Amino acid sequence: MYDVLAGLRIVEGASFMAAPFCTLNLAQLGAEVIRFDTVGGGPDYRRWPLAPNGASLYWEAVNKGKRSVALDLASPEGRELALAIATAPGANAGLFVTNFPLDGFLAHDRLAALRPDLVSLRLMGWHDGRTATDYTVNAASGLPLLTGPEGLPAGQPVNHALPAWDLIAGSYAGMALLAAERRRRLTGEGAEIRLPLGDVAAAVLGHISLLGEVAVAGEARPRLGNQVYGAFGGDFATADGRRLMLVALTRRQWRGLLKALGLEAVVAALEERLGVDFAADEGARFRHRAQLTPLVAAAVAASDLAALEPCFAAEGVCWSLYRSVAEAAGEALASPLFAAVTHPSGQAYPTPGAASSFVGSERRPAAPCPRLGQDTDAVLSEVLGLSEGAIGRLHDRGLVAGPERA
Repeated sequence: MYDVLAGLRIVEGASFMAAPFCTLNLAQLGAEVIRFDTVGGGPDYRRWPLAPNGASLYWEAVNKGKRSVALDLASPEGRELALAIATAPGANAGLFVTNFPLDGFLAHDRLAALRPDLVSLRLMGWHDGRTATDYTVNAASGLPLLTGPEGLPAGQPVNHALPAWDLIAGSYAGMALLAAERRRRLTGEGAEIRLPLGDVAAAVLGHISLLGEVAVAGEARPRLGNQVYGAFGGDFATADGRRLMLVALTRRQWRGLLKALGLEAVVAALEERLGVDFAADEGARFRHRAQLTPLVAAAVAASDLAALEPCFAAEGVCWSLYRSVAEAAGEALASPLFAAVTHPSGQAYPTPGAASSFVGSERRPAAPCPRLGQDTDAVLSEVLGLSEGAIGRLHDRGLVAGPERA
């Protein structure tokens, strides 16, 4: 079984998606992740979607395989316990992930005063400290004005359903945290890492050439609906009313698409008339999409999906059927990535483990989410070395809670 991060302890004091997603990925690779929340749950503890009994499926999903500690974070004593857990000794400890404010009780300086080699990673909104969420960063990115039907009025935004900036930031955060941990092993030095969602979005826009395009062309590209920019791709309807996405980026994909749809001769005639070679130049397919798209649309519309599928398979066509999430679940759940797991909500449902697999090693099974406060006593004992009596007194004062009171 691959537990490549076994022995590494990471403490999380965070809510919502980006920071918890970071530690979720690390937990699924074998790290011990201790998450602390306020007694009764933080701001994301009841976030939708909900199970029939009101438990948050969202919270269960992003906290799988972690340990849960419930502390009274409104009290000085409870906050001191959080600081102590985050900075507890150990060569494989002292790694902390949060999205709490820069200057709050979990500020890096306060943590580093207790453990100088601490590595803290803080997910932020904007680099200047302003608050933001995935939704507001996306609005500021310009992408909602590129998303949506081609004929939509200029200036009318369309948001996408995926919290992309949270997920990208969370993934990047895991990489940055492990890089800092490696540096600490080499130098003994801690680190304070700040990762603003706004900077993640700006970097991605640069990495995918959108910012370079604006700098060179002086303006952004127009809305294209479901068409692929700079190549051939789009959605098409079959004779039986199914919709599918076809993409031809490479020479092989383009030739396979034409052969599968019986368009080789008509497209060759179009190439001769236009003086282009669509197979050699993917940009030409995009520039002349007004001529190519109707040809492909007519060919797809002439056949049912059942007739198209074997032709596509035979020619290596790159395509997929548009499906609802419920339809997609059927295929996804057949993957060995998933296992049936019962969570604190009482619901048993297919749960994913780590998306990566290490060839030659058994896949680490999916783990359930803990009950809020499930590991409070164990962490206080194992990590802080508190006695049973000391832990009992913390309970008596309401400074900590176990699952029966969380």
